[in-house]
Order: sequence, then structure tokens, then C-alpha cells
Amino acid sequence: MASGTLAQTDPARRFVRTAQARFAVDDVYRSALAIEDLAAAQGGFVVANRIRSETQGVQRHRIGDGKLLELTEYTTAGELTVRVPSERAQTFLRELAKQMTFLDSRDFDARDVQFDLLRQQLAYARSQELQQLLAQAVQTGDRLDRKGDVFAARERALAARDDARVTQREVEDRIAFATIDLSLYQPSQVRHSERVDPDAVFAQHRPGFFVRIGQALRAGWQGLLDAGVVVALLWPLWVFVAIVAIAWRAWRRRRVAARS
Repeated sequence: MASGTLAQTDPARRFVRTAQARFAVDDVYRSALAIEDLAAAQGGFVVANRIRSETQGVQRHRIGDGKLLELTEYTTAGELTVRVPSERAQTFLRELAKQMTFLDSRDFDARDVQFDLLRQQLAYARSQELQQLLAQAVQTGDRLDRKGDVFAARERALAARDDARVTQREVEDRIAFATIDLSLYQPSQVRHSERVDPDAVFAQHRPGFFVRIGQALRAGWQGLLDAGVVVALLWPLWVFVAIVAIAWRAWRRRRVAARS
């Protein structure tokens, strides 16, 4: 796990060191706690720690007494972002190797940011000089509208100065502390648990045959009564049908009589 990239030093250069690693462990949760302790021991800290489990498949088998044996296959993975002092990054990674059972990948990078830092320092110096010039312009007597322009320019200069200072501090922080992204996982596991078997419980508490026959007869009789109620409810329809039938029969009789 160790790399000369994280240990190289040069007084004339300023390095931002980063590393990424993906590896397998015996237990993700325990390894995550151990990594947190390791980072603290090296004077660093954990920026992010995310652990999740994903279900791969579920099987259920009846074991009697209204119970199911549920077998759940799942995998657990974690992602950590650690910041440690740059001069101790190599030591941290060497100790981290004790948590690994298999290393999938690792990447190291040391980016020289001396010119980025110099650019921010010069920008800060320019903003300071501009502040002095604008302060002198405000003190000189001039028209009010011109002073308003000076005040606006000074506000912009102050914002530029603050941005340059913050960016400079950010670069210095990335130089002082290496950023290490870790992705760890463990082999898939199977969880055993007992569950209630709903089908078995329903079957166990289902009424007996004769009880169900009686319920069916009562339901049928009730359905017949309900049908009678529906028929009675439609009595205007039956009256209309009867009138139509009587009128049709009378018409048929008159037609037959006319032919004869």
C-alpha cells in the first residue's frame, strides 16, 4: 500500500497528495471503526463514513408449527474519506493494509500546486494594493457620484481579496492534509431468521367442513333473498314489460281477426 508518491518532499515544491483504494475486509463495520481510530492516531480525521447493505436474494422454506425459515443473502460495503497529515499518509496506509484481505486497486497522486499557491498569493497582494489606492481616493475631495463609484470598486476589491485569501487557505489545507478515499466491502453473507407462515396460520384457523357448508347455505339463502329484493326494486320495469306484452298480444289478435 505504501508509495513514494506520498513520501516525496522538496522544499521548492508544494504537493497536494491524494489516494484511492478499494479492498475487501472481513467485517466492514469493524474495519470502518478501526480506520477511524487509525486516522485519529495519525493526527487526522474522517470526513465521510457511509456503510450500506444490499440484499442479493431471499429464499423461504416451511419448517412447521406455522413458521418459515427465511434465508437472506446480502453484501455490505462502506465508503470512507479520510484526511491525515501529509507527512503521515504513508504510515497511515501501511497500518491500513492490516485491515485488508484482498486489494482490488489503489491509486496515488501528488500534484505540485506551488504555482497555484503563488497565483493566489499574488492575487491577494494585488487586492491589498488596490485597497490602499481606493482608500486614498475616498479621502480626497471629489464629487459624490465619483465617490460612489470608488465605493463600489472598493467593495469588489474586498470581495476579490477575500476570495483569494480563502482559496489560498484551501490550497494550504490540501497541502497540509492528504485526502484518502477508501472503498471497502466484505464477502456476501446469509442471514437466518424465522418468520410467521401466513398460509399455515390461515389454514390452521380455517373453519371445519360442516361449518363451511352451513356458511355456504346461509350465504346462498341470503343471496336468494337479496335477488328477490332486487326484483321487487325493479317493479316499474316489470309493469312496463307487462303492458308492452299485453298490447302486443292485443295487436296480434286484431291482426289475425282482420285476416280471417
